[in-house]
Amino acid sequence: MATKILASSSHSFENECKEIHESRGRWNHLIQALVTRTQLECRRIRETYKDMYGEDLITLLQKSSLRNQPGVSPKTCAALSLWMLHPHERDAIVAREALLQDSDTNHQALVEIFVGRKSSHIALIKQAYLSKYKTQLDQDIINTEPPHPYQKILVALSTSHKAHQADVNQHTAKCDARRLYETGEGSPGAIDEGTVLEIFTKRSIPHLKLTFSCYKHIYGHDYTKSITDVNSGEFEDALKKVVKCICNPPNYYVKILFASIKGMTADRGAITRVMVSRSETEMDEIQRVFKAKYGIELRETICNSIPSGDYRDVLLALANKTV
Repeated sequence: MATKILASSSHSFENECKEIHESRGRWNHLIQALVTRTQLECRRIRETYKDMYGEDLITLLQKSSLRNQPGVSPKTCAALSLWMLHPHERDAIVAREALLQDSDTNHQALVEIFVGRKSSHIALIKQAYLSKYKTQLDQDIINTEPPHPYQKILVALSTSHKAHQADVNQHTAKCDARRLYETGEGSPGAIDEGTVLEIFTKRSIPHLKLTFSCYKHIYGHDYTKSITDVNSGEFEDALKKVVKCICNPPNYYVKILFASIKGMTADRGAITRVMVSRSETEMDEIQRVFKAKYGIELRETICNSIPSGDYRDVLLALANKTV
């Protein structure tokens, strides 16, 4: 077992790195050494390991995965790699992988980034994306072919992060709610995409959340119900998922996790993505909502649905994280 790492900045992590180096190939040890630590500690371990041995732990994990070494799970390597990355670097990689996939489900990963991150963090993600891939994230979203229903919404959300901080105004939120009603369920036909995109472009995520709260207060039901009641198309379906992510993130992530764990969606990578990204922010709340919604603990669902092995051990270690 690895020596317990303290959060103190004075800790050198040299003993930990020595144990990791001497136990290469023993995945249970590596999982315990990394996933039981905080992401900040893992990044310090990565830095120390490279100073001591001249090798990057993430590169070693990726090489192990590509070589298909016996007992090495690509999913385990991917999860450990993401866990050690700085959050904005990790999000840049997740965004790139989503853009390379020809599937609407993968674009949900981009929605989670633009909805769940602060504007300052989005700026760092874009810098990391440009540095790693030599191209602009915004431009890659615009140029995605073939066009997909999330594309317009993602462009609008990206513009919102550029122009606004966490500005929230009750009066403006009520006005926006009324505009959404008048150009949606309050008028015949489909939702007016132009109005929705204009509001998404000009308002911050906290303001949009207040707008949808005002909508429910004024009209007696969630905005997502009004989307369902109109002639729903691909844009409306995408909009509904985005709004749910804005209004109730834990419930959104719980549904994504359940569907992915149970194999009910093509977005199989959602398990790793969500568990890694939310483990140090709202895992307690996700576990509470999961149990309330499905009547079973998240950990138990993982044990019942994921084959035993290193990957399941990683997921369980992440599920045991407390905020």
